[in-house]
Amino acid sequence: DKAPLSKSLLLVPSAISILLTLLFQHYQKFFAYNLQAVKEDFQIWRLVCGRTICLDLKDTFCSSLLIYNFRIFERRYGSRKFSSFLLGAWMLSALFDLLLVEITQYIFGITIHSLPSGFLGPVFALFVPFYSSIPRVQVTQVLGHFSITNKSLVYILGLQLLTSGSYIWILALSGLISGICYNSSILKVHRILCVPRWVAKIFSWTLEPVFSSAEPTNEVRVGMGATVDIQRQQRMELLDRQIMMSQVAQMRRQRQQQGGMINWNRLFPPLRHRHNANYQDQRPSEQGTPPPTEVSEEQVARLMEMGFSRGDALEALRASNNDLNVATNFLLQH
Repeated sequence: DKAPLSKSLLLVPSAISILLTLLFQHYQKFFAYNLQAVKEDFQIWRLVCGRTICLDLKDTFCSSLLIYNFRIFERRYGSRKFSSFLLGAWMLSALFDLLLVEITQYIFGITIHSLPSGFLGPVFALFVPFYSSIPRVQVTQVLGHFSITNKSLVYILGLQLLTSGSYIWILALSGLISGICYNSSILKVHRILCVPRWVAKIFSWTLEPVFSSAEPTNEVRVGMGATVDIQRQQRMELLDRQIMMSQVAQMRRQRQQQGGMINWNRLFPPLRHRHNANYQDQRPSEQGTPPPTEVSEEQVARLMEMGFSRGDALEALRASNNDLNVATNFLLQH
């Protein structure tokens, strides 16, 4: 839902890849990412065909799962901004592919004539915003030391994709570099490599009705309130639930190790009650509650500069344990 571009990237290239592998193998040569043909014969069209469709079904499967997980960025930024990121990362990674191949040949003397095909550069580039803007919530622990978070599966898929080919590390490195360059506020690449508004409107009129999906009715709506304040409160409720789940899991592990009951009063009050003036705790803890987390005034000021009220900024920072990225992510998403 609300991610037609991600859905099209998930279905169309995967279908073409399967057809090329099973039925039309004699057409695979047109989708090979042959750098020698690009440099010597000036077959520029291979940069388009070779960097769009995967010829290896393992790469198709892993990249499709990653695109499915990265659909959150299209929901958060909108289809136009998301497509601009993919376009910019696709163009920059093509340039870095050629540079890295030349550097590898110059330093190690290894001549690389072709690279793995597929929409892999932009997929690896999406790991940059995924690492920097998606909050990390602990789910469980393995052997008491290794944390499993909501982001672990995505990193495992990326590692699987990275180890699927001999020279795919070049695509991964060029994708990560292009993602960093596009997200950089210094280089301002996002202002140059972007999808024009009129192009986005044409695709929204023609392709979006084909790939759009109906909103699920069996899920609770988040961030769909009638006013901005209601939307912010709903997003903070989602943050509240995620952090509470992480804290409860951690306290259960401590109880198993040390024994005793869970001190539920250590959990912070639900944020959904923050606008209720009549909300009072009718069952105060006998042991008392810990003092509220100290919040940096500099971080509060930075959130207020974005247009949020001081109360929202304070509670977002307290709920996120003074993590400015997590607080900003949940205040600004959608």
